[in-house]
Amino acid sequence: MADKQFMENSLVASSLKSFNPLVNSFDDLSDIEIEEKIIELNKKFWMTHNPQVKEQITAILDMYKAEIEGRRAKPKINSQDSDNSLDNLINIS
Repeated sequence: MADKQFMENSLVASSLKSFNPLVNSFDDLSDIEIEEKIIELNKKFWMTHNPQVKEQITAILDMYKAEIEGRRAKPKINSQDSDNSLDNLINIS
């Protein structure tokens, strides 16, 4: 289930990147840089009173949040895959 949701989030995030010219590739950013961008965008969101600008900031925030969630889910998925391997299911006594 988590694997399916991760794949859906990854697909959404990767497809959204190409639709927003204000967001470059996430590949060049570290986790800390993404978190800093999220904090910076949150501040800008609350500073503006323009609803269209708030909409754009929200869209970009969602992209950054999906990326950081995907990065955090990857190690969990990989560890679950190794736990469910056939080697661990066969009990030889």
